[in-house]
Amino acid sequence: MWFGRRLLALRGQGPRWSRHAPSGLAIAVAVVLAIGLTVGTTGAGGAAADVRPLRPQDACSSPTWVTAWQTAAQPAPGNPGLAGTTLRMIVRPQISGSEVRIRLSNAYGAVPLTVGAASAARSDGRAGLLSGSVEPVAFGGKTSVVIPPGAEVESDQVPLEVEAGEPLAVSMFLPAAPPVMTQHSVALQTSYISRKGDWTFGDASAFPTRILSWLVLTGVDVLAPRPVNAVVAMGDSITDGVGSAPDLDERWPDALSAGLATAGGTNVMSVLNAGIARNRLLNDDTVGGGDSPLTRFERDVEGATGATDVVLHIGTNDVAARRPAAEIIKGLQKFAERARDAGKRVYLTTITPSGAGAHGTASAVANRAAVNAWVRVHGREYADGVFDFAATVADPARPTRLAPEFDAGDGLHLSPAGYRALAESVDRDLLTGSPCLTPERD
Repeated sequence: MWFGRRLLALRGQGPRWSRHAPSGLAIAVAVVLAIGLTVGTTGAGGAAADVRPLRPQDACSSPTWVTAWQTAAQPAPGNPGLAGTTLRMIVRPQISGSEVRIRLSNAYGAVPLTVGAASAARSDGRAGLLSGSVEPVAFGGKTSVVIPPGAEVESDQVPLEVEAGEPLAVSMFLPAAPPVMTQHSVALQTSYISRKGDWTFGDASAFPTRILSWLVLTGVDVLAPRPVNAVVAMGDSITDGVGSAPDLDERWPDALSAGLATAGGTNVMSVLNAGIARNRLLNDDTVGGGDSPLTRFERDVEGATGATDVVLHIGTNDVAARRPAAEIIKGLQKFAERARDAGKRVYLTTITPSGAGAHGTASAVANRAAVNAWVRVHGREYADGVFDFAATVADPARPTRLAPEFDAGDGLHLSPAGYRALAESVDRDLLTGSPCLTPERD
């Protein structure tokens, strides 16, 4: 079993920095396939055996860190009004544990970002904190931290018990507002901004402003009683959950997490959402859709503690931008090879159908069909599995469109029922799972 690398220092050490400089360059993708889609019969090592690795019993007895919540970072213009306020970000860890570490990001910042104080607490689901749960967060033993431009920092361990699916509040006091804020724009989760002052230990009355983005906070690790693995869902607005309602956790990675938890035992994994609305496979777009999956692979996949698997669902924005099928296929191959080289199991999906605008033109429909045909026929030569998302949600009468019950209303994004259908189409037996969580141990 493979584990994602530690980003930063453990308790008692000075913070080390993980630098992720933003890139505005497009990923170079060579066109080596003809539109006829003739490809080789061998891939990057062939599909992995569908047998989950066994773990020595002594390793199963040790508490282990795993990333229990994560979001994909992107840049946004800073808001001068944030200076001197406290951010209270609400997230839901996917795994229970006895301690937490938080990850703060200035990945796209042009100047150092100062966090004057921080706290973590169990949340009432809104801006309120559950009594007796508030804990200070330190960085290398200090209550404040300055994050250099292009870097992320991980906190010291915080003695705070969290439960899977229950809300966690991370509060951060910002003495100054940066000109560029590292955030996740489409959180579909209500978080809060305080009135002026350090309210990291304050009650809900200090937080009058609601927002639907996650600012600065990009990850939460949990110390689980036994080793748990994580699967990263990488993609665009379909993975980001656009079309579902805020605060209801109706994205397809949420549905997958719920299904794995219900199945229990070795099926349980931490499901990490690395979707970014408007994201493309072949281009970085730091102004809108964020860096491409390959550009952010180190941060979003390798940087996730305990990540063993990655599911890539992307391409709808590439076909809308008239990128040829051959280029998209080459990008999928390159991503799969990168994941394999990093020791991850990787799964490719077909691109969900759409008749909306540029996504529904004749050229987009043809390119999407060509990519999907390649994934179905040749995807397993490069990946450990293929999930046919397109067939799952297509209208049987018009396969180039979403089925009415799965359409959020814009012809592109999915309804909650559609997202549940995508999650159900993931073959859980192909995922690594968490071998230490045998039925006898749960």
